[in-house]
This record gives sequence, C-alpha cells and structure tokens, in this order.
Amino acid sequence: MASLLQRVKSKMAIFAHRKARGMLDGEYGSVFRGRSLDFDDLRAYVPGDEVRDIDWKATARHGSPLIRRYVAVRRQTVLLVTDTGRNMAAEARSGETKKDIAVLALGVMGYLAHRHGDVVGLVCGDSTATRSLPAKSGEAHLERLLRHVDSQTRLDGAPSKFQDQLAYVARNVKGRHLLFVVADELAADAPTAQLLRRLRAQHEVLWLTVRDADLAPATEPDAPETYSVADESLLPWPPGVSPGVEAAYTKATLERDAGRKAMLRTAGITEGDVAGSGDVITGLFALLERHRRAG
Repeated sequence: MASLLQRVKSKMAIFAHRKARGMLDGEYGSVFRGRSLDFDDLRAYVPGDEVRDIDWKATARHGSPLIRRYVAVRRQTVLLVTDTGRNMAAEARSGETKKDIAVLALGVMGYLAHRHGDVVGLVCGDSTATRSLPAKSGEAHLERLLRHVDSQTRLDGAPSKFQDQLAYVARNVKGRHLLFVVADELAADAPTAQLLRRLRAQHEVLWLTVRDADLAPATEPDAPETYSVADESLLPWPPGVSPGVEAAYTKATLERDAGRKAMLRTAGITEGDVAGSGDVITGLFALLERHRRAG
C-alpha cells in the first residue's frame, strides 16, 4: 500500500521549488514566534530591557520595576483536528472526496511540524465517538495518523457531528497547542460560536474549510442521481434546472458561508478554504501568512 505521507511529500515537491518550500517553512515557524516562551520568574529592571516585558502589577506591589523572564519551550504540540464522519466522504467542489483533500492538508501541516521538531497528535471522530491519538514525533507516527483518518472516513460510516470533536478538545486538551482544524462547511450557530471562543482562548487555531460540491450549475440530462451523504436522501433536482431554485440555492450558500466566516472571525480564528487538492499548498501558505499578520 502506497504511503500517504509519501504522497504529501510528492505534492509538496511538485508544487514548489526549494525557495518556495522554505517560505512555507518560514510561515509555519512564525505561528509560534513570540508564543513559544513560558514564564520563568521576575527580576529587577536594568537599562536596555524591553519595556514591554515589565510586569506592571508586580512593579506596583514591589515599588520598583520588575521584568518578566521566560524560558524557551523546545518542542511545540500540533494537534490535527478533523471530521471523519460520512460528510467528509462526500464530493468536494473539485470532484474529489473531501477526505482525500483533508488527508493531504493534514499531512502537509503535520510534515511541516515534523521538520521543525514538533510533535503531532490527532483528534477525529463522528456523531458516535471521538478518537484521540497522542502527540508523538516521527514520520512513521504521522503516517499512522493519516491512515487513521483515511480508513475511518467512509460513506457507510456514522454521520458527522463535528461539534463533538471540538467539545472534546475543549474539555480534555490541556496546555497551549496549535490546533489545525480541517472540516467541511460548518454551519454557524450560537453553541458552536461559544465553543470556538473557548478554544481560541486556550490555543492557537488555524481553520481550513474544504468546500462542498457546487450543485448549482446546470447538469447534463443523463447525469447520475445525486444524494445527500448526511441522510442518504435523494436530491431529485439539480438546482440549475430552475433559475428560481438555482438563485435560492446560491443565496443560501452565500449566507451559510458568510455566517461561518463571521463566526470564526469573531472568535479570533484565521480561516482559509480549498476546493481541491490542487489548492492545498497555496491555501495553507495563505492561511499561515494571514495568521501571522493577524497576530
């Protein structure tokens, strides 16, 4: 069986020459820059210290300026968080399965983490269960994570309920990590928004949305029947058959996208989206760059 990680490496090699790959590595490294230090102790201020390092509350209590000292965290933890319910076995906008695009995206981020000496873990699941694989280092471990996502995401699997996986992370993952979330077009609602704010308060969060198949364009008369993977119901209409239905479908899609983007933006989470595997490398680069600028 072909290595999923080898496919990731091949995709990265095809996409970018050495300089561009170096830029992608640099954007990954910038995620933790300034955030990879743990508080150690306080000491007296001396000329030349950064004013931003003054602990003003401790200074007020002590009566003279005190500086916060930090120690470097040598290794970061990157947690891959994804949906392995049957929603992710459906087609994406490119015609590929969302699962294949997700595996590539998770693999690229995991491989970047590996190259930087960081450890990588996984939280995934569906409406029936959430599974957690502990963070470790090494290419063999990353391959196991990718194979787990690939094997668990099936059309005959349980329905998706990605809020369960997000809630699991909020309850059980301690410490400050980088969460790299890959999901399809999550609907915005108040409970999910509250959950996202809680996650962002504790972790760095990067969010990549895999776009749904576009059903609005007119289809050929002999096109195969289309059905929903969520409940296996037949979609008896291609929206393009009727201008009115197509307009309503397009309007609903735009409103859903706007709601998701607003929810993530309000929570302080940087989001990107991809339509297919060909977008993954450039999409991740743009996502990391936006996150750096926002930070």
